[in-house]
Amino acid sequence: MPVARVVVDVMLKPEILDPQGQAVQRALPRLGFEGIADVRQGKRFELEIEGPVDEAALGRIHEMAETFLANTVIEDFTVKVEKAEESK
Repeated sequence: MPVARVVVDVMLKPEILDPQGQAVQRALPRLGFEGIADVRQGKRFELEIEGPVDEAALGRIHEMAETFLANTVIEDFTVKVEKAEESK
């Protein structure tokens, strides 16, 4: 049966302060990494989906992201199909 990987990336909205990203940004020059203007930290979810990834499946994944994976008050998310292959 075909298996597809759907990726949901979740990031803080641009207007929301990102203290973890700021901590990383401040640490980079001390570690010898110069020239980084900004760092934003997020989450990535990789979902292995059995069967076709049609409009209905993507709609359910969108609903899942909106209600469970992301806090849409402070986070934005994107959903994309990364690959499809035969399962073993």
